[in-house]
Amino acid sequence: MAPPWVQELQIPHIDIPITIDRMVPIMPAGPIPAADGDSLYLSNLDDVVGARVFTPTVYFYQLDSLNSSVPVMEMLGEALSLVLVPYYPFSGRLRETKNGKVEVFFGPEQGALMVEAHSEITLDSLGNITVPNPAWESLIFKFPNEEPYKVLEMPLLIAQVTLFKCGGFSLGLRLCHCICDGLGAMQFLSAWAATAKSGTLTTNPHPCWEREFFKPRDPPIVKFPHVEFMKIDDGSSLTMTLWKSKPVQRCYRISREFQLWLKSHAQPDDMSTCSTFDAMAAHIWRSWVEALDVKPVDYTLRLTFSVNARQKLKNPPLKNGFYGNVLCLPCVTSTVSELVNDDLSKTTRLVREARNGVSEEYVKSTVDYIEVDRPRRLEFGGKLTITQWTRFSIYETADFGWGRPVYAGPIDLSPTPQVCVFLPEGATESNGSMLVCICLPENATQKFTELLCRVMMD
Repeated sequence: MAPPWVQELQIPHIDIPITIDRMVPIMPAGPIPAADGDSLYLSNLDDVVGARVFTPTVYFYQLDSLNSSVPVMEMLGEALSLVLVPYYPFSGRLRETKNGKVEVFFGPEQGALMVEAHSEITLDSLGNITVPNPAWESLIFKFPNEEPYKVLEMPLLIAQVTLFKCGGFSLGLRLCHCICDGLGAMQFLSAWAATAKSGTLTTNPHPCWEREFFKPRDPPIVKFPHVEFMKIDDGSSLTMTLWKSKPVQRCYRISREFQLWLKSHAQPDDMSTCSTFDAMAAHIWRSWVEALDVKPVDYTLRLTFSVNARQKLKNPPLKNGFYGNVLCLPCVTSTVSELVNDDLSKTTRLVREARNGVSEEYVKSTVDYIEVDRPRRLEFGGKLTITQWTRFSIYETADFGWGRPVYAGPIDLSPTPQVCVFLPEGATESNGSMLVCICLPENATQKFTELLCRVMMD
């Protein structure tokens, strides 16, 4: 029997008791081009308020992948120390300057942080470890009483190695988003993994810092409205419903067949074709809003999504190896009524137009907008944000010598329940399936699941 095109995945409720054994600062293994008291410029794309977070991810490795006599902590720590020479900004700290911008600074006794922990349970007792699970929170280190969104004066890379009773282990990572975007993180992780695997420093490409590439123009020229940053008083029930309801994380496996079917049925009437992402984003947004029963129906909602703008930059192009933030967040707007009642093709066209609207000038305008009106807080009003990880080679890059991880990716979206993530499926036989992770109040989950599949019958 063929598997269903859309399948909700069960997230087991478990408790993972861990004991932290030691905490080790990791310093660069050799000289770096920064002395105590030096600082590095961060661009406005690095320093936008949405980047002032740590991106937590976890990687699971099974017992049978351990073919090294070197203990995991030592092998990863030695490789990280080597990689921190070319990637030396990860060994610094962030501080705020007079105008509210942040910069990287260097001082004594900084470095990255590695934490070794162990658990008296086995990986098998965690159940399905191929589906992101908020119960894995203890596998990613946080300082006692750490404030949410704290990035200043923090290690910019925190790695926790948790050894399980069976011999398998997890690697829990927190990378500061101000230092790298998703593709930049993949580049760094690839270098760390390749160095651990070979025992010698391996960087391909060689990392490029050069955040001055995105310095604002003088005077700034803002050519677009940048609705993605606009301060909006939420006059709908959406945000209040989510934040007050203690939403739960739900994950769905979306087969390649369903993605292609949706793409073909969501094509706009004009001559330009849409992408699979355009159709999936439109369908997820509509299903989510309808499941939440957002009121009033004439309220204008926003959909934002991350777009990698590297290929848009031609004059001049970015240097190879640049690992900073090159993301824009184009925005689609629609009233609740239009979104729920119009043909899916109309919303798909809006997503496509917003995605195609990210140009070189749009990137420059974004940089200048932040310079003129630096956002001080995240704006959630009536908004869903979709982050696409399906183009990241997160499984391939995370082979430190123990093979591909069983799972690689985020764990918990509920602290920011207006974020949806599209993930690649890790199984080698996934055949192009993706995982969609989204947050919903418990009483809306069944309706969302029905709406997600209902398009098949429309």
